[in-house]
Amino acid sequence: SQTSTVVNERLQELVKMFKERTEKAKEKLIDPDSSDEDSIIPYLMYVLWMLLVSLAWNWNAWFIPVRWAFPYQTPDNIYYWLLTDYLCDLIYILDITIFQPRLQFVRRGDIVCDKKEMRKNYMKTKRFKFDVASLVPLELFYFKTGINPLLRLPRLLKINSFFEFNERLEAILTKAYIYRVIRTTTYLLYCLHCNACLYYWGSAFMGIGSTKWVYNGEGNSYIRCYYFAVKTLITIGGLPEPTTLFETIFQLINYFVGVFAFSIMIGQMRDVVGAATAGQTYYRTCMDNTVKYMSSYHIPKDVQNRVKTWYNYTWQSQGMLDELELLTQLPDKMRLDIAVDVNYSIVSKVPLFQGCDRQMIFDMLKSLRSVVYLPGDYVCKKGEVGREMYIIKAGEVQVVGGPDGKTVFVTLGAGSVFGEISLLAVGGGNRRTANVIAHGFANLFILDKKDLNEILVHYPESKKLLRKKAR
Repeated sequence: SQTSTVVNERLQELVKMFKERTEKAKEKLIDPDSSDEDSIIPYLMYVLWMLLVSLAWNWNAWFIPVRWAFPYQTPDNIYYWLLTDYLCDLIYILDITIFQPRLQFVRRGDIVCDKKEMRKNYMKTKRFKFDVASLVPLELFYFKTGINPLLRLPRLLKINSFFEFNERLEAILTKAYIYRVIRTTTYLLYCLHCNACLYYWGSAFMGIGSTKWVYNGEGNSYIRCYYFAVKTLITIGGLPEPTTLFETIFQLINYFVGVFAFSIMIGQMRDVVGAATAGQTYYRTCMDNTVKYMSSYHIPKDVQNRVKTWYNYTWQSQGMLDELELLTQLPDKMRLDIAVDVNYSIVSKVPLFQGCDRQMIFDMLKSLRSVVYLPGDYVCKKGEVGREMYIIKAGEVQVVGGPDGKTVFVTLGAGSVFGEISLLAVGGGNRRTANVIAHGFANLFILDKKDLNEILVHYPESKKLLRKKAR
């Protein structure tokens, strides 16, 4: 028996080590010069690097059209523009040569960490081709055409890095929907930004102030043109009538693009907000359907109020109505990992389970159901057939009895167990021996007799120990 215990503990240590190693492999990047743990680059560091690459991409996306359309690039400040441009190019080069070839990948289910294989995998992807194309040195034409920002348009081909940063950032945010709302709003602002640049270009092409429709040259040129873009794309109206064929065509294209762009943005915003509030919408739907059902059968108002209170408290305390429903789609091993992290610290401290096989407790955690009881609710009544045992997760319950049924014998708090006598059928009896009432709001773990018996079949020593303690 002692040898078996030592073997089990050793196996558990090996499983823990394997799990930690797997998690590190999933969330780290391996340095191509070494496979030692010291060369592992943290996942968060890679996300920060992708933020820097994304900022470089956004510099090109936002300022190429501004410098092309507006007279903001002058001989006095050209060196500052070029310095920032080439700094962004340096970030591109470092990403292509150092970071991207170090990304692990999955091949036939295995995580590949070999430096040569990672480099080869990156070079086979379409992303590598786009990344290389984004650095095509069209700036060499500066010597012939002058410094034209449009020659930097290939830099926008590195858009995959921008999308990757968004995905990775959302994966680590607890409230990703807030970032999605901000990002969708930024898309709309960028559309207006590009339209403002085109409007100024059109005004310069026709002649600044040449007609009532074009920009008249007064005030801040970018702000005035952006105001025009907002009124046009969002179809607010109140714009001067176009007087030439060019102005008419430009305005028609603006209206058509504005209708589609704005409707797409509104649709995306609706989806983002809908996804963010899906859980609360489900909770409201469940409560409304339950209230409708109770009203149709003329359930007393006090019962209806208690049902509403249960819905409200359950949602506010745990953010969901049924924890098991949330975890049913996960593999069994993942459910166990979550159950251990959430509930093991509570269950392991229960005196009834002290000395039991640790794996038995793990199996039991997967079968626990969390249920909320309102103040004054009967958890169980004396004489009932016992089919469940209860572990107090939070709150308190009172064991009551006496002639009037209101005498409090004992108050049980978090970590206490009751109902185990009936559940384990000690002495052949399986009926409740006392009334138990929730004192305030109580959150209890419930373990069914059927589930416990199925678990104890595989742990005879733990079964004897539990029966002995329950007497």
